[in-house]
Amino acid sequence: MSQRIRRFRSPDRDAMIAFAQDLPEHDLLFLGRDLKHPRVVEAWLTAIDDGWIDSLLAEKDGEIVGSVALVRDPLGWSAHVGEVRLLVSSERRGAGLGRDLLQAIMAVAVERRLAKLTAAMTPDQRNSVALFESLGFRGEALLKNQVRDRSGQPHDLAILSLDLARHEASQRAYGFDEA
Repeated sequence: MSQRIRRFRSPDRDAMIAFAQDLPEHDLLFLGRDLKHPRVVEAWLTAIDDGWIDSLLAEKDGEIVGSVALVRDPLGWSAHVGEVRLLVSSERRGAGLGRDLLQAIMAVAVERRLAKLTAAMTPDQRNSVALFESLGFRGEALLKNQVRDRSGQPHDLAILSLDLARHEASQRAYGFDEA
């Protein structure tokens, strides 16, 4: 069976928890919450239903192999900004799945008329940083000792951003807006 990208829905709850259980803990540090906990996934699904999050997942042979979310606060001062959260299973890295998911959620951000996207990750996740940069994101901040892993070890957090309106205009100017 081939890989497909689709919306994350309530029936996917247990599969998402299983997906998170298989991810290296270091990959989850930027989320702010422990995705391996069922209550966190429940809150995520509630936020999707409430319109605060758009979330896509990639599945292959009925198993989740990647996920991307666009988190926003439509009632806040930064309603024009969306935060991108991307996770790809260790086995699927380097195969273009992260790029496919990131491009798909960027299209959702354009539909939502967002002006800016941000993404957070630890700076040592070089492949993730390179992926985001290849699609136009640039480093905006480095927060020293921002997150701690389960053992209490502090880690820096890099914040990357993309001016989505400028990016879209550039894509159109060079004829890259057509699939």
